[in-house]
Amino acid sequence: MVTTDPIADLLTRIRNAITARHETVLIPTSKMKKSIADILVNEGFVSACEVVEDKGHSNIKIALKYSGNKNAITNLKRISKPGLRVYCGCEDLPKVLGGYGIAIISTSRGVMTDKKARELKIGGEVLAYVW
Repeated sequence: MVTTDPIADLLTRIRNAITARHETVLIPTSKMKKSIADILVNEGFVSACEVVEDKGHSNIKIALKYSGNKNAITNLKRISKPGLRVYCGCEDLPKVLGGYGIAIISTSRGVMTDKKARELKIGGEVLAYVW
């Protein structure tokens, strides 16, 4: 199945799995999706992610994180869309919930969080907000 916005598909699959209280979620693999999943692991929003092979197709298996009745991820929001791209310079990078959440930025040096992009003084395309 071809999706026009694979990043929105990734975020929606994670959002739906959290709503259904699943332990893991499988997502078709791409380099961009893998780097976003790695950021979610490094920032503590999900437990782990790994690439698994299944009948010739590779998928990213993301282990979701819960603390009792609460989810580690409260909300996922897609910002830059195929019909309307959103770019920010290093001075204009957004702070999500005053720094409690993260913005995922696609830069010329790869996909990273807003904090890391501010440190490196580079801007890019704002992909999503996570809090």
